[in-house]
Amino acid sequence: MTDLAIAASGLRKSYGDKLVLDGVDLAVPTGSIFALLGPNGAGKTTAVKVLSTLISPDPDSGDIRVGGHDLAGDPQAVRAAIGVTGQFSAVDGLITGEENMLLMADLHHLPRREGRRTAAELLERFDLVDAAKRPAATYSGGMKRRLDLAMTLVGGPRIIFLDEPTTGLDPRSRHHTWQIVRELVSDGATVFLTTQQLEEADDLADRIAVLNAGRITAEGTAQELKRLIPGGHVRLRFTDPASYQSAAVALRDAARDDEFLALQIPSDGSQRELRSILDRLDSAGIGADELTVHTPDLDDVFFALTGDGVRHQPEEAVR
Repeated sequence: MTDLAIAASGLRKSYGDKLVLDGVDLAVPTGSIFALLGPNGAGKTTAVKVLSTLISPDPDSGDIRVGGHDLAGDPQAVRAAIGVTGQFSAVDGLITGEENMLLMADLHHLPRREGRRTAAELLERFDLVDAAKRPAATYSGGMKRRLDLAMTLVGGPRIIFLDEPTTGLDPRSRHHTWQIVRELVSDGATVFLTTQQLEEADDLADRIAVLNAGRITAEGTAQELKRLIPGGHVRLRFTDPASYQSAAVALRDAARDDEFLALQIPSDGSQRELRSILDRLDSAGIGADELTVHTPDLDDVFFALTGDGVRHQPEEAVR
């Protein structure tokens, strides 16, 4: 447990008769990005609120530790180790960006000189120096989100909760935020990210857990989750009819497409399976003109695990 920033066993949370989190287990390694992926109403924000001490779990929950501290026994130590950026900005639009930062420094009881130094460093890091003296209400959505993240870092948290941090941002601002998240982890922080953005989880997370109706339905790396979904295959295309016919004999389990001189073989896209297919062709002295790997993506994983069925299958061509 010592190498885990967050460890939860049997996390439960109810509101009256409504069970929102139903025995959630989490293990988030220190210095990693962990994404909790799920549809609206799955319980993602509730999980963040519990883990960040904003609300209490049900009494029958199991052991929950954040930053090495027991959530129930020492919530103050947990609060000292974390930072939280919610779905909605905590920025005060009536004061300047710099004043927002200094207010946060005061809330963390930093000495005035240290607070000003910390605010200046973070405003520079988040490319907000030129806007620091302007009211935050004049900031764009992306600038407000950067200021929100900067305010979260004032206390130097080791564990950072980001609850759907790029909601409402344009693609440029979203990618800028992703870069900031990567930099935080490279500096030693642990990031717990909730998102509905499948691309975000795929691009950022070291590990992903899919939460649906209050339960974890799958967990692993992006590649591990993609391999859970059927439908992957390898497509081989030939320009020479004779080579095509020979390959069809060598690969008897392949589906034929005589019109396009193509063969399709079920595959999870793993290196082992690709090597097996190519070895069989090499043994027959045949070379394919084009090899295309079709693998499920996180869209397919998401729709399959949250009850909506598998969608399209993307492809990656290798020539």
